Order: sequence, then structure tokens, then C-alpha cells
Amino acid sequence: MARGVRGLSLRAVLPNAITAAALCSGLTGIRFAISDNWRLAIVAVILAGVLDGIDGRIARLLKAQSRFGAELDSLADSLSFGVAPALIFYLWTLQDLPRLGWFAALAFAICCALRLARFNAQIDVDEQPHKSAGFLTGVPAPVGAGLAFLPFYLWMATGWEGFREPVACAIWMVAIAFLMISNIATLSWTSIRPRRNVRLELIAGVGILFAALLLEPWWTLVAICVGYLAMMPYALVRYSRVRRPRAAAPASGPAPAAADDHLLD
Repeated sequence: MARGVRGLSLRAVLPNAITAAALCSGLTGIRFAISDNWRLAIVAVILAGVLDGIDGRIARLLKAQSRFGAELDSLADSLSFGVAPALIFYLWTLQDLPRLGWFAALAFAICCALRLARFNAQIDVDEQPHKSAGFLTGVPAPVGAGLAFLPFYLWMATGWEGFREPVACAIWMVAIAFLMISNIATLSWTSIRPRRNVRLELIAGVGILFAALLLEPWWTLVAICVGYLAMMPYALVRYSRVRRPRAAAPASGPAPAAADDHLLD
């Protein structure tokens, strides 16, 4: 009797299905923006970021990593955190500057794609100073998309139309675009290691943050963005402290692994 054809296991499909869901969520944000439903447009992109943050972890948990999954993740990130935020931002405010506004949107989408291309090109490169020290190079794509929407969060929280001023928003978006492709060291999950004696406080803080997102989502998102930007100088100082002893003496063992590869892009 001939053997039956063996089907795909859920373990192999689930991580890529989550990536596809993140892609659909990000692109659906464009649909909401076309309908002037700005709140849902931003929520859709944020949801895409949440899904992007868990697909890689699930892949490793299920031991279902694959080159196909990595390529699909980068493609989804380029659309969800590059194209979608650029179009949403353009429809929200930048269209009042027909030429310069579109150039700003293009700059953001292109820089996001360039960042992801750089990440893919360096996957098999052994010499990566930031990665080997547990840091990232530049601002990750999902974080860049979240930071780009900071004027929108302030506009939703305060209702002041000044936060919707197209020239200032265009400059802000271009600045975030260049942070994504910059060579500065930024914090990764592996470089954030709180002391054991603050474990309970950290758990409580995460719970309070989640409650704040439910009660005051826009002010909470503003606080998260400001906190991340404030941590960037700290990341540079911390990396310089790590880099000096590493440069002075060769590593005696294998370099520590970098953070979640889906958060590196």
C-alpha cells in the first residue's frame, strides 16, 4: 500500500501566518486612512507591530525558523512599517504639500526598505559590532513607524491643529527615516537587563502601562515615544562602554546573540 502524502504541520505554518496577518493589518491601515478613519488607521499599524514582535519568537519556540519566513517577514515589514505609514501620513497632513510632502513620504518608505535590505544582506556576516554586543544598528522599522506617528498621537491627545502642520510633520518624518538607516547603536531586548531585585516592580510597571494604553492610549503612546528617544543617548553611552573593552582584547568565546531577528529589521 502506498504511503499517504504527509501534510504540513501547524508548527511550520503558524509563524508565517502571523507574519501574513501583520502584513494585512498594516495595509488595512491604508484603507482606513483613505476613509479618513485616522484612529483605526494608526491602530492597524500598531497591531501589525505587535504581530511582528511575536512571529519570530513563535518560530523559535516551535523550531520552525526558515529562510522563507525571514524573507516574508522583511517584505511584510517593508509594507507595514514603510509604505503604510508613509501613505497614512501623506493622507493625514503631507498632501497639503503636494510635492515636498510626497518626497517626505517617499523618503520614509525608501529608508525603511533600505534598512530591511541592509539587515538581510548582513544576516550571514560574522563581523557586526553592534549585533555582537547585543545592540541594534539604527532604529528598527516597527519602532520607526511608531515614532513617525508622534505628531498624530499629540494631535489626537490635544486636538491642537498645530501638530498637523505639514512642513513640521514632513521634517519629522524625514528625520525618523534617516534614523532608521543610520549607523548609531540602539537598544535591543538583550541589551536591556534590569536587576533581579526590581523584577516585581517591572511586572507591575508593564501592567500599569497596559492599563494606561486602554484608558489614555494617545498620551501613553506619546510617553513611550518620548521615553524611547530619551533612551537613545543612553544607548550610545552604554555601547561605547561595551565597545572599548571588546576592542582592547579579543573575545574569548562566541559573541552573544543579538535580539530577536524580527526586531532587528
